[in-house]
Amino acid sequence: MVHPAASAGFERSADAYDRARPDYPNAGVDWLWGSLSLIAGDRVVDVGAGTGRLTGPLAARGADVVAVEPVAAMRDRLVAAVPAARAVEATAEALPVAEGSAAAVVAGQAFHWFANDAALAEFHRVLRPVGRLGLIWNRRRLDDPLQAAISELIDPLRADTPHYASDAWRAVFEHTELFSNEAEHEFGFVQELDRAGLVDRVGSTSFVAALDGEPREALLARVAALVDAGGVARLPYVCEAFVYVRRD
Repeated sequence: MVHPAASAGFERSADAYDRARPDYPNAGVDWLWGSLSLIAGDRVVDVGAGTGRLTGPLAARGADVVAVEPVAAMRDRLVAAVPAARAVEATAEALPVAEGSAAAVVAGQAFHWFANDAALAEFHRVLRPVGRLGLIWNRRRLDDPLQAAISELIDPLRADTPHYASDAWRAVFEHTELFSNEAEHEFGFVQELDRAGLVDRVGSTSFVAALDGEPREALLARVAALVDAGGVARLPYVCEAFVYVRRD
């Protein structure tokens, strides 16, 4: 089941998401590719693929990517951006992928939405023996004043929306016998956006995009005021990547 904030918010904000979400740094994708022991031609299932931020770099490196995305507007942009991938409408708990057929399952900026036993069981099913699960996120650096100011505006609206920074997603690995942690790494980078880009970046946050018109517009006006007209917003991130190996 897709969380209501994700289904409503990402359906509404797919364009803004595509324009303003940061790419994963090349070093991070290279590390993930190597740590997953992938070679060109390997099947990779990208779960919660969104508009293709991770799908594209994996396909460019030669992977045979099945991109799983339940939100139609996001999936439409993925199809246009990465025609080499096979985009499918499905959820993490019910993958339209044959048993033991995938070299890797990956999730970019998405695993916190489906960090549950059913999803791990499905990943385990579709992976071949000693297949691997790769997770990657771009985490906002909240020790930065601008990132902290953004959080001050949006965090009171988050409610029960899952988010990576809470680390709640880790709990599912504490009791599972299906996967064990193998490696993790992080990479720092800075995204630069103009005022409109900053508004798009914050507006693409699921629970912000899901707001009704006036409250959403008022919030985004406050976001716009964080950067001068004609100015540049510099947003520091840490790209954090994790690899888990499938247990028999």
